[in-house]
Amino acid sequence: MTVRERTEALEEKILCEYAALSKNSKGRLRPEEQDSIRTVYQRDRDRILHSKSFRRLKHKTQVFLSPEGDHYRTRLTHTLEVSQIARTIARALEVNEDLTEAIALGHDLGHTPFGHAGERALNEVANCGFHHYEQSVRVVEILEKNGQGLNLTCEVKDGINCHTKGPEASTLEGRIVKIADRIAYINHDIDDAIRAGVLSENDIPSELTDFLGHTTSGRINSLVLSVVDNSNNGQLIMDDKTAKAFDDLHQYMFDYVYTNSNAKGEEKKVPDFIARLFFHFRKNPNKMPEELQEIAEKEGVDRAVCDYIANMTDHFAIGLYESIFIPKNWKML
Repeated sequence: MTVRERTEALEEKILCEYAALSKNSKGRLRPEEQDSIRTVYQRDRDRILHSKSFRRLKHKTQVFLSPEGDHYRTRLTHTLEVSQIARTIARALEVNEDLTEAIALGHDLGHTPFGHAGERALNEVANCGFHHYEQSVRVVEILEKNGQGLNLTCEVKDGINCHTKGPEASTLEGRIVKIADRIAYINHDIDDAIRAGVLSENDIPSELTDFLGHTTSGRINSLVLSVVDNSNNGQLIMDDKTAKAFDDLHQYMFDYVYTNSNAKGEEKKVPDFIARLFFHFRKNPNKMPEELQEIAEKEGVDRAVCDYIANMTDHFAIGLYESIFIPKNWKML
C-alpha cells in the first residue's frame, strides 16, 4: 500500500459522510497517473501554491489601493487568511481539509489589479464580460504553465467558481470556503480600516462588538464557532443571532468603509486607467505577449486583453500605463 492509499483509507475512517473523499474525485480533464504519496487534492493544492498566479497575488490590492505601510492586506495575505479559517472549519466538521485548502488557495487567482474596482472596470469595457471567480477557473484551466493549465480536479475548480456569487459549490468543502472568504474579508478589512484611520474600534456599533467581539480574532472566533456548533446534515448554518450580527457588520462596512470617499478615493481613477489599457491593447493586440496573441486569434481580442490585464499586478499595470501614456524625460544630444 502506498502512502497515498494509506491516506485515502484514513479519510474513509475519520471523515464524515458529507466529506468529499479523495479516491472518489470525478478526476481531471486530462487523466493522469496517480501520485504515490499525495492524494489528488493534495497535488492540486501544491500546483496552486507553486503557480505564478499565486505569487502575483502578493502585489494585488485587497481593499486599499497602494497603501503606505507594510501591514495592510494584499490579495495574497487575504487568501492565506481564508485558507486558515476554512481549514479550521473543515477540520472541526470532519470534511476534507486538503480539498478545502486547495479551493481556498485558488479562489482569487484570477483577480484583477486594484481589487474589485479593477474587476468592475474590466467588466464594463469588455464585450465578453469579466468576473474574477470565472477568471480564476480560466487561470487554472488555460493560462497557467504557458497555456497548459494546472489540470486540477473537478471539485477544486467547482469550489473556485462558486466561492462568491452564483450557484452553491457541489461539495461541502467548497461551501466552507465561501463562508470563510466572507468571514475573513469583513474582519481583516475592519483591521485595515482602523490602521488607515478610516474608523476606530469604538466607531463600530457596540451591540455588534459586545456580541461578536472587540478584536479581529475575537470576532472571527465567534463566527467560526457559530458555524461549527450549528452546522449539520451537510448544511452550513450559523445561529440566528450571530448570522444577524454578521449581516449587520457587513452592512456597516459597506456604509462606512467600502463606500468611504477617504478610504476608496483612489478608486475613482481605476475605471479610466483600466479602460485606457484595455482599448490600447484591443487596438494593438500585437503589443501583447505571444501567448495572448494566440488567444486573441482563437477566442477573440477582448478575451485575450481581459486575460492580459487580469494577470497584471498593481505595480506592473502602473508601470505599463506609464510606459504607454506618460511622456518620458529626454535629453538633447
